Formats: sequence, structure tokens, C-alpha cells
Amino acid sequence: MAKSTSRTVAADSASEPAATLVQYSSQFGYSAAGTATNQRRRGDRTRRPWVIALGAVLPLAILGAWQLTASMQWVPAYLLPSPASVWLAAVDLAQRGLLLSDIGISVQRVLIGFAVGAAVGLVLGSIVGLSRVASAFFAPTIGALRAVPSLAWVPLLVLYIGINEDSKVTLIAIGAMFPVYTTVAGALRHVDPHLVELGGAYGLGRFQLLRQVQLPAVVPSVVSGLRLALAQSWLFLVAAELIASSMGLGFRLLDSQQNGRIDRMFLVIILLGILGKTTDALIGVLERYLLKRWG
Repeated sequence: MAKSTSRTVAADSASEPAATLVQYSSQFGYSAAGTATNQRRRGDRTRRPWVIALGAVLPLAILGAWQLTASMQWVPAYLLPSPASVWLAAVDLAQRGLLLSDIGISVQRVLIGFAVGAAVGLVLGSIVGLSRVASAFFAPTIGALRAVPSLAWVPLLVLYIGINEDSKVTLIAIGAMFPVYTTVAGALRHVDPHLVELGGAYGLGRFQLLRQVQLPAVVPSVVSGLRLALAQSWLFLVAAELIASSMGLGFRLLDSQQNGRIDRMFLVIILLGILGKTTDALIGVLERYLLKRWG
């Protein structure tokens, strides 16, 4: 029965474009991004106001507890500034033109490094995930490099590239590469073989099979890898800006620590959290687009 089905598909492929492969595969119970994923996303949209309200409860509770602790002076002010003093520190830096410049340069470094690292991780993950020979050749070395701490790369990058933007972006790209590589390689090894067989029956070549069948089949895993890579990019950003930097949120954090400005330290930490969550939300928008296209 399976052979007759494959012959029928191969005969129809001459008159049908390869782009219909994902729609055709759904007749056999398969979906590029999972059959239940889109249903869950539609359900999430109907509950979005409740999700937003529930997600705001804990930050507001933390803010209230922080204000109460500061106003009651349960913790000395030199250890825990009040929310008002942190806000005033933000206003002061903004009026001096430092806040927006620090945010802008840090976001620029993260986005460029993340884009480069994610692209390299996607390519390496695809190669290793699709080829046993490539996996045996690359996987041990990449696994060892992944275990190297972020700060260990800084002296080499400063020596080889110099104290400039390139070294910082390269460090962030290194941090972003490994999560994407790991998730893509692992997911491609477990793509449903029926989808691959169906793509072969459509006459797709190796690259077309990767682009139209295998990568769409691992969309949720790819998005998870991108989210991890983005979080890793922010971690590596701080490591890059703590050393040999004169601008950016990491530099502002170190400068505030050296000058005893704990209010600015709290401000930078809060900004890093907000920016990290904002960029993660952008990955969520990309996820919805990919699931809508290939789900």
C-alpha cells in the first residue's frame, strides 16, 4: 500500500508544484510544525487579556514589596535604593544624553551578533543534523567549544581583533551560535521519516528537501533555539561590555559599581530585563509568522 501511494504521489508531482507538499502531507496526519500547535496558538489569542493581566501580577507585587521595604528602611538605602531614586537616576542619565546612547549601542550589538550567530548556528546545525559523517566530524569539537565560558574568549578576541565593535559583536555571535546549533541539529535528527520519504517522492533535491520539508518540520525547535540564543546574546553582551568598553549598558553597570551608584546599577539591571523580554517577544512574533506559513 505504501509503495502504491508513493507511485501515485510521484505521478502527480509532475503536474503539482512542490510548494503543495506540506498541504498534501497533512492528509496523512502530518504537519510541518505540529498539528496541535496552531490550535494552541488560537486558544492563546482568545485568552491573551487574561494572560497579560496574570503576567503583570508578580512584577507589580515585587514593585510593591520593594517600595514597602525601602520606605520602612528595613534595608539600608546604600544597599537597596527606592524605586523613586532609580527613576530619578534614569531621568538624570536621559537628560545628559547617556541613557538612550547606552541602550542604542547595546541593542545594536545584540541584534547584529545574534543575527550572525543564529545564521551560523542554523547552517552548522543543519549540516550536523542531516549527515552522520558531519555529525561525527563536527559534533565533538563544537561540543567542547560550547563548554568554554564567555569570559575566556575575551582575551583572545582583544588580541586578534582589537578593542573595537568587531570583538564585542563576535563574542555575542559566539554566544548566540551554540543554542541554535544544538536545537536545530537535535531536531533534524528526529524529523518524521514519512515526511522525508514524501519529499523524495515529489522529486525534491537535498537542498529543496531541507528548505521545504525538514526545516519547516522543526519550526518550534528552531524558535526555541532562537529564544535561547537571544537570551545568551544578552549574557555575552554584558561580558563584552564589562571589559574594554566606554559605552553600553554593561559599561554603565561597571561604572556605577565603581562609583557606588547602586541606583544606576538597579536601573541597568531592570533595563536589561525589559530589553531582553522585548526582544524575546519579537521572536514570538516571528514564531507566529512561521507557524502560520508552515503550520
